[in-house]
Amino acid sequence: MKQIAILVTLFFVATIALNAQELKSPNGKLVMTFSMQDNGVPTYMLTYNNKAVIKQSTLGLELKDDEKSLLNDFKVVTTNTSTYSNTWQPVWGEQKEILNNYNELAVILKQNETNRKMTLRFRLFNDGLGFRYEFPEQTELVYFVIKEERTQFAMAGNHTAFWLPGDYDSQEYDYTESKLSEIRGLFDTAVTHNASQEQFSKTGVQTSLMMKSDDGLYINLHEAALINYSCMHLELDDENLIFESHLTPDAQGNKGYLQAPCTSPWRTVMVSSGAREILASKLTLNLNEPCAIEDTSWIKPVKYMGVWWEMITGKSSWAYTDDLPAVQLGITDYTKVKPNGKHAANNENVKRYIDFASEHGFDGLLVEGWNEGWEDWFGKSKDYVFDFVTPYPDFDVEELHAYAKSKNVTMIMHHETSGSTRNYERHMDKAYQFMKDNGYDAVKSGYVGNILPRGERHYGQWAVNHYQYAIEKAADYQIMVNAHEAVRPTGVCRTYPNLIGNESARGTEFQAFGGSKPNHVTVLPFTRLIGGPMDYTPGIFEMDISKLNPNNNSHVNSTIANQLALYVTMYSPLQMAADLPENYQRFMDAFQFIKDVAVDWDKSIYLEAEPGQYITVARKEKGGDSWFVGNVNGMNTRTSSIKLNFLDKDKKYKATIYADAKDAHYKTNPQAYKISTKKVTHKSKLALQSVPGGGYAISITEIK
Repeated sequence: MKQIAILVTLFFVATIALNAQELKSPNGKLVMTFSMQDNGVPTYMLTYNNKAVIKQSTLGLELKDDEKSLLNDFKVVTTNTSTYSNTWQPVWGEQKEILNNYNELAVILKQNETNRKMTLRFRLFNDGLGFRYEFPEQTELVYFVIKEERTQFAMAGNHTAFWLPGDYDSQEYDYTESKLSEIRGLFDTAVTHNASQEQFSKTGVQTSLMMKSDDGLYINLHEAALINYSCMHLELDDENLIFESHLTPDAQGNKGYLQAPCTSPWRTVMVSSGAREILASKLTLNLNEPCAIEDTSWIKPVKYMGVWWEMITGKSSWAYTDDLPAVQLGITDYTKVKPNGKHAANNENVKRYIDFASEHGFDGLLVEGWNEGWEDWFGKSKDYVFDFVTPYPDFDVEELHAYAKSKNVTMIMHHETSGSTRNYERHMDKAYQFMKDNGYDAVKSGYVGNILPRGERHYGQWAVNHYQYAIEKAADYQIMVNAHEAVRPTGVCRTYPNLIGNESARGTEFQAFGGSKPNHVTVLPFTRLIGGPMDYTPGIFEMDISKLNPNNNSHVNSTIANQLALYVTMYSPLQMAADLPENYQRFMDAFQFIKDVAVDWDKSIYLEAEPGQYITVARKEKGGDSWFVGNVNGMNTRTSSIKLNFLDKDKKYKATIYADAKDAHYKTNPQAYKISTKKVTHKSKLALQSVPGGGYAISITEIK
């Protein structure tokens, strides 16, 4: 029996090999092998330095109803290979120039019974693989409905993973670190409450999924260029350690409506023997189309403050009054109701923020809760929630615009949709024109709660198309967009760089909702930030939330030095100083780093990295000579040892170091820090202690 089994296996391998074709990365370390099984099923596998990364995995799409699915019965018509290499300059980014270098294999398939054509396009970079499905124009396949995409990622081992529960509506979870085989047993514990959520499987997880193998490979699964398609999750067969794609369904349970010619998003597999290379990878951006906006001069990185944290903590309110059981816009008369005295978006308070922002050199000020409707906005499945143009009686749009302009501060708009995408689209032109008429160049949009139309999901094709529509419409008005609760980014900001930020993860606000794990910020750059920058809203200096709101006992699980470091480690061209002015006034020496740190960069170097444990990054400001270094630390005290050999050899510098005090701790002593200065050169080495939930930030300026 053993001999027969061996013969069968050898025959099977030989059959596969007949149609096998290899594609190597430019440096030769990665090898992707495409092959056809004898039943016409396309497969691929991936190795790195001869180590298995993805074992043989099948490809295809299951179609709805009685249509023959695009899973098997294929034959290879032809294959094409090519090589591409160029550099391009992002409008904003971590690097002034980005190298886009890959080898490509396009496999053109034809299904025997139906004569349908499908192309599998593979691009292999030095840092990973991207592949997608392409459907050319053809009479045999025009309109089709996806029941499920059946892309597999067969893992080569029981890796350690940093994962979020698979969810159609939310990424706002803490990360769980476990072996792949342990996901099922930990799933229920990993799920915490959110305003809108639905999980689909006890082994379902979200991308970007970060893993580490026992033999030291770092592997990341994600997608790129999510356009007119449903967001992809991963469902694990935990017996065989095989992930399969799981698309977000619509209200009818369908996974996507396509019309040829069209393509799927790219499915990505990043691989490296070092964690730093994962953080530095630009694979996701490179798989997106070049910039579609001809004139980008109006798109500018922003450092801003906000009338926001005082509402998040419960110190103040978004709503103007507590006297209304319900609101109907155009009917409710706010001049006849009693103000609650807690409404933060009032003229006097907003001017106080403007004054502080102006004094300390901030570009903009976000104000939330300025418009009518906040008394009746959440959880009502209400379509007409806001009109995005009508202010409360205590918020004078024209007066505040003029006052901010006189102080050289730009006002940032806030559009909360309450998940009603139809209502937002009905009002979008009017709302964007209102912004332009009143000097607002950027908008923070929000999608809290269940999506309307009812039954649609935050990550389904309907909502994905809405977010894209909002970005493109905003570009018509030269408006920058910072979308919260939207689908996780997939590099679309390369094509539409007016998408200057996203949330789409558990941000700082959750520190006021019970707290996040102290090592949360050592995971996010390996996961959420793989697809694009996050508006994480750092800069909290008062960690005891009860000092702002006696009824809120939450604690910010971070030291002040850690909060400063986030401006470097959590890359974003949109950076907020999120705390209240009075809290910054208590620690003005530490606040100086937030004032000094850049938001756009010529060069970024990842000095140290280990997911869940620590990240250290050095960045050189765009168009200048100053460098900034940030280190965030996980749960264990460690000494961070770095070399400053990235500095110019013929220059001397002054380093201002903002570090944890020796007795600092995220829980017991978070506001303990020390500031020191020293002269440094490219030969200098630094050894700095980072405490649990701590870190350090360094400003390095040339001595002239």
